[in-house]
Amino acid sequence: RLGLERADTAEKALNVIVDLLEKYGQGGNCMESHMAFTYHNSFLIADRKEAWVLETSGKYWAAEKVEGGVRNISNQLSITTKIDREHSELKEYAKSNGWWDGEKEFDFAATYSYVNTARMTTSRSRYCEGYKLLNKHKGSITSEIMMEILRDKESGINMEGGFMTTGSMVSVLPQQPNLPCIHFFTGTPDPAR
Repeated sequence: RLGLERADTAEKALNVIVDLLEKYGQGGNCMESHMAFTYHNSFLIADRKEAWVLETSGKYWAAEKVEGGVRNISNQLSITTKIDREHSELKEYAKSNGWWDGEKEFDFAATYSYVNTARMTTSRSRYCEGYKLLNKHKGSITSEIMMEILRDKESGINMEGGFMTTGSMVSVLPQQPNLPCIHFFTGTPDPAR
């Protein structure tokens, strides 16, 4: 939200988020119950001209500029070796903890996924299912198709049970500056409604 408030482009929003992350870190309970549950965050950041994926682990982060096709995030690290921007100490921190030997190609997801709270896994990987659904419609994705994907319970994208999806958002960002951007938000706690 602070990225949206303080920036007028996707890359400037990325800068806002990583500056705050490096200064303040992240944390706090992700549940209202007394059970302690934390995880680190991933972001899809887009404007009319470009898009970024930002993934974090503590104060460390990696960012990938989306060059085309489809891209999704979902409760696991997904940036591998294509890192366009990164925390200045990202690799050194991984090396000092024995997660990366400094010799083989650096893979952010493989290296930082060993940090317990950096990754949540589900039996049917929401990330993989989301990627399949997006690829099925690649080149012809409309706001209606995105709403269908976000309502999908079978894939786990729209979660039920112990963890529940409580909202979804679909944005249409035309590249032509004279056309308005349109944002759809769910009006109920379950995107399937």
